Amino acid sequence: MRVLRALTVTAAACAAIGLSASFAAANSPQGGGNGPSNVTVNPYSVHQGASMQVSAAGCGHGGTVWSNGNFPQTNLSAGSIGFATVRIFNHASPGHHTLSVKCHDNSLVATHRFTILPGNGAQGGIGGSFGPSTAETAIGAGLVGVAALGAGAHVMRRRRPAGSRG
Repeated sequence: MRVLRALTVTAAACAAIGLSASFAAANSPQGGGNGPSNVTVNPYSVHQGASMQVSAAGCGHGGTVWSNGNFPQTNLSAGSIGFATVRIFNHASPGHHTLSVKCHDNSLVATHRFTILPGNGAQGGIGGSFGPSTAETAIGAGLVGVAALGAGAHVMRRRRPAGSRG
């Protein structure tokens, strides 16, 4: 009895897989199966003025990515998975927005949501590219001058003859 149940379940699973494969082949999109799919953004939430990576499958000959008022139209690289790096406008309005992806060889358009956060993000990774301000330079120069005077006074005091210390 158990063997009969196992064979029945296996036969039903094979039939379901076979039917779904033929159904998927019959409903493929126009243009030879090309068209944007699996659109992703990284990061999902991005600050004004920051960059965001967009990827999409199905655009073997490349495509374009756009979001009106949020970043300029950008080219999507060719390949099984295309990539584009977009820079959010400094004046883009914060909130939830939608971007669109269209392949060069197909008229289908895929969309994906993302969020723009207010204000500029932290300027991490810049390292020493920002120099000190004028006030910081003046304070540093003053501290170096005071240290030089103190060191000079110490050296002069140690150089006096032993008889004159008194």
